Amino acid sequence: MGFTIGGIREMRSGSRRRGRTTECTAVAEYTGLWGWDVVPGAPGLPGAVPAARAPGGQCSCGEPDCTSPGAHPLAFSPEVSAGATLDDVTKAWSEVQGAAVLLPVGRCFDIIDVAEPAGSRALVRLERMGLPLGPVMATPAGRAHFFVAPGAATELPELLYRMGWDDADLDLHGLGPGAYVMAPPSEVAGLGPVRWLRPPSLDTAATPPPARLLLGTLAYICHRLA
Repeated sequence: MGFTIGGIREMRSGSRRRGRTTECTAVAEYTGLWGWDVVPGAPGLPGAVPAARAPGGQCSCGEPDCTSPGAHPLAFSPEVSAGATLDDVTKAWSEVQGAAVLLPVGRCFDIIDVAEPAGSRALVRLERMGLPLGPVMATPAGRAHFFVAPGAATELPELLYRMGWDDADLDLHGLGPGAYVMAPPSEVAGLGPVRWLRPPSLDTAATPPPARLLLGTLAYICHRLA
């Protein structure tokens, strides 16, 4: 494996080296164990808000009108494909120091995005009900991301209509193909790290549940907390 000048400098710092090792191990787990593609991304800056909820924002890419701060790939970096080994990941990440770990949505999973307080309450209720659940992440911006089967973002309006929630003003969004979510151990400066509320497992990573199994509870909790 080759080393860049920046990589050699980074290795001089014990804490930064440990952070890099942790990051590479996490990415290798995503690609090798869970079968997800991973994309090096431009980390967002403090105060950045995804474009789905507020246009504009600040991003480390340097574009003042960036529409996806902290949630878009680096333009010059190829993705790390599912199946990549730890050696593959370490080599790739040595060229993109400081990159965020992004997961492309719409391939192995879609995302239902809700406010973290609603997501945390809904997660407890869903677990008590014994419903199948996929991974669930919490972002430093206060959002919860529920991993569901691909196609959910497209089906969401129809599902909400069938459940009688189409007229409700819900803080609930679907993310599908073309979107990216930041994954642990990435963090946004000044806000903190992305973390798992429910980590992936062999049973849930490859086959997340259909959105319809979770949507009723998520919509109800979002409505109650509105």
